[in-house]
Amino acid sequence: MTAPWARSRRIAAVPLGMAVASALAFLPNTAVAADSPAQATAGAQQAADGESLSYVVNTRPGHGVPQSVKRAVTDNGGTIVTSYDRIGVLVVHSKKADFAEKIRKVKGVESAGATRTAPLPAQSTGDMGTPKALSAAQVKAASAQAAGDQDPLQPLQWDLPAIKADQAHKVSMGSPDVTVAVIDTGVDDTHPDIAPNFDRAASVNCVSGKPNTADGAWRPTAEESPHGTHVAGEIAGAKNGVGMTGVAPGVKVSGIKVSTTEGFFYTEAVVCGFMWAAEHGVDVTNNSYYTDPWNFNCKDDPDQAALVEAVSRATRYAEKKGAVNVAAAGNDNNDLASDELLDPSSPNDSEPGDRKIDPSKCLDIPAQLPGVMTVSATGAKGIKSSFSNYGLGVIDIAAPGGDRTAYQTPDAPANNGLILGPLPGGKWGYMAGTSMASPHVAGVAALVKSTYPHAPAAAVRALLKAQATATECTTPYDIDKDGKIDAVCEGGKNRNGFYGAGITDALKAVTR
Repeated sequence: MTAPWARSRRIAAVPLGMAVASALAFLPNTAVAADSPAQATAGAQQAADGESLSYVVNTRPGHGVPQSVKRAVTDNGGTIVTSYDRIGVLVVHSKKADFAEKIRKVKGVESAGATRTAPLPAQSTGDMGTPKALSAAQVKAASAQAAGDQDPLQPLQWDLPAIKADQAHKVSMGSPDVTVAVIDTGVDDTHPDIAPNFDRAASVNCVSGKPNTADGAWRPTAEESPHGTHVAGEIAGAKNGVGMTGVAPGVKVSGIKVSTTEGFFYTEAVVCGFMWAAEHGVDVTNNSYYTDPWNFNCKDDPDQAALVEAVSRATRYAEKKGAVNVAAAGNDNNDLASDELLDPSSPNDSEPGDRKIDPSKCLDIPAQLPGVMTVSATGAKGIKSSFSNYGLGVIDIAAPGGDRTAYQTPDAPANNGLILGPLPGGKWGYMAGTSMASPHVAGVAALVKSTYPHAPAAAVRALLKAQATATECTTPYDIDKDGKIDAVCEGGKNRNGFYGAGITDALKAVTR
């Protein structure tokens, strides 16, 4: 059973009270069929000459992009947007329908592919909408429940005690020398829960694939998703007597905006985001999305293979520079370790159609890339969220991401099974998804980095797993109690498909 309110995975979150369902996220009892029953093409649909597409061109990494390749790009009708010489990746625009085919034949080019199937600018498939903000009465009621050491809305945050973050804060709230980058839809750094911990120097707009350092360029506009702001608060919401509290309220958080206004996370923007984080001293990156337009990028397709390669190089470079990369597993209730999956939503920027994919060849990026911590979601009762993807050998660790309150009801005084976080404009609201699970792990990673400041990324990942609370498979898994098995967990207590190494533990992260 795939929860009908969580089938989409572009942004791995399900806002509460969202007005419009689209390729971005889905509400309870909302289902969307493909516009056409036609099989989706394996590769990018070629645009006719005159319609500009964006491409990545990958050359041999570590040696800079050869001038001969740059000349060939121009000679074949391409315009270079930017060059990431350190990883051998060019971002190119071209109006030539056969640009990728021709440039792949150029000496020094290892792969090249279109990053989208719709001409620039992308056509939106919908609007994510806005989660319903807490009312003044709800804020007042929660504040009345708060203990002396709690922020006003902390009584509503069942997720903090679920990972012992409330206990960890009595030992350490994290170091201001540690920065977590939220690679996402943008972060409202003026929010009172985010402003005290915001790292402006490590923030940027990467939507075009080239860094835009204009002041405030990292913020979402009024028409754009609040997703990144919510995620940032979950990680590092300040413990300042206002609103809610983050998992690591003493660390810094930055905003790296990679999502278009329409809500697309394209490869060139994602590469830019990781490269910016790498070059600006970021310790942890959080990635609660998949790279559009392909839900899964299949390495036997030349376009999609090039996208996998470009993002892989960027994540490896960020890790080499010290960043721990954490990513959401997705919200389809899919077994990512199965022999075959149905991908009904690709390519999501033009005309999606059903395609069967081999998970061993087709990857959700960045979540399934080597070295990236892949996070599944749990609900208020500590079992896999109804929507969360899973898979033995794929899931590294689990964390609270929320679930339908009817499925997993939190203990009082919390009264909502979703995750509370900040919304732009100084508000707060609930969201759910593996998008919310990933920042919990990113926050714990920041606490680990605060405790062991010289630990390399691989060591932090190992500590996260070692310190997790081992959790046995939930068997049978019938989350909606309808008598039908909704997912099958494989593996033992210390390593299984639902929870990986276990549920993340913040207290152990700050206890030497």
